[in-house]
Amino acid sequence: MVFSNLIRGHWAALRALLLFTVVLGLGYPALIWLIAQAPPLSGNADGSIVEVDGTPVGSSRIGQLYTDVDGNPLPRYFQGRPSAAGDGYDPMSTSASNLGPESIVDRPDTPSLLTLVCTRSAAVGELDGVDGSRPYCTGGGVGAVLSVIGPRDGSGDVTTPTEVVSVNEPCDTTPEPFLDSYLGVQVDCADPGRDYSAGQLVPIRGAAPADPAVPADAVTASGSGLDPDISPAYADLQVDRVAAARGIDPGQVRALVAQHTEGRTLGFLGEPRVNVLQLNLALDRQGG
Repeated sequence: MVFSNLIRGHWAALRALLLFTVVLGLGYPALIWLIAQAPPLSGNADGSIVEVDGTPVGSSRIGQLYTDVDGNPLPRYFQGRPSAAGDGYDPMSTSASNLGPESIVDRPDTPSLLTLVCTRSAAVGELDGVDGSRPYCTGGGVGAVLSVIGPRDGSGDVTTPTEVVSVNEPCDTTPEPFLDSYLGVQVDCADPGRDYSAGQLVPIRGAAPADPAVPADAVTASGSGLDPDISPAYADLQVDRVAAARGIDPGQVRALVAQHTEGRTLGFLGEPRVNVLQLNLALDRQGG
């Protein structure tokens, strides 16, 4: 009796397994695939591939790099936002950097988020001929952070510094720290390999404008690392450089940017954006 009940129970479980395998493992995926192949949806389902003369050149949903073989930005093309996905926009390694607001101290072979932002801002400023300075960044493009060492009061603040070190400026690469002194104590460059975590970390704002010329999406990666769009502000920043590289009137380039600027989804979701691939293809079709 017990054995027959055991057999019936296992046979029922096996039938349920087979049923749900067919329905959920085969039927449901097939139904979704058929729906996705409907004319209004098939483009997105197949990767939103963009072709030029029958040759795929990218996806309108996934960003890509516009650089030469050495990784240098091509001046004649608009550049996208940074990517933390693999070597850049790798769909198989989609991810964020996982660095947060408290990431302000560089580690060996791993720059902090603050230094990444500072370095990118300086590079964009140099490429596009604008002021790339940002608050809490040194002139050399790293995080302006001091480790203040000395006795502390009850709230944890150092009262009488005995040593002050610019932690993101190693002595082997920095001629002199970005700041001469702090609270009357000379600021030293960082000794590579030394641990300065015992000191109080003090970010220094500096004299950079509160509203940097280089917008935020030019210096920060998206959560997926695959964002194909940039803000109109970042696109506008690149107009003069692209026009000069192509030998055309900046007004023509600015008009193309306006044509490829999309508003908020449904009028209220997200922010206005410019698809970089579509804009660059429009430039190539126009010539120059």
